[in-house]
Amino acid sequence: EISCSLVGSEMCIRDRLKTTGVTVETTGVVFSFPNHAFANSWYRGLVLVELVQEIPAGTTGTLPVLFETNGQNKNLTTYNGANVTVSDIPGSGVYQIWYDKQTDTLQLMTGAV
Repeated sequence: EISCSLVGSEMCIRDRLKTTGVTVETTGVVFSFPNHAFANSWYRGLVLVELVQEIPAGTTGTLPVLFETNGQNKNLTTYNGANVTVSDIPGSGVYQIWYDKQTDTLQLMTGAV
């Protein structure tokens, strides 16, 4: 596990968050996470996310990927702001995500590691 340290309102890399499920909907694929405090705080920084479940085979590759926690869905985007789609997620594993509450940004930084 990776530890974190607080610097003002920013944090460095946190312990990884693990998904609790994946749901294929007509409008996107939703990865669920347990409720977590950082989603409602002014957090800004890197988060390691472990996608425990794989997206089911045969899912349409153009569907956007969303993360759900604390009852809120948020689109996962690329650095340039485009939606991450099913075809961008090669499988389960640990992904590096940038989250910024102030700018409402949730960006995929790396693929499975």
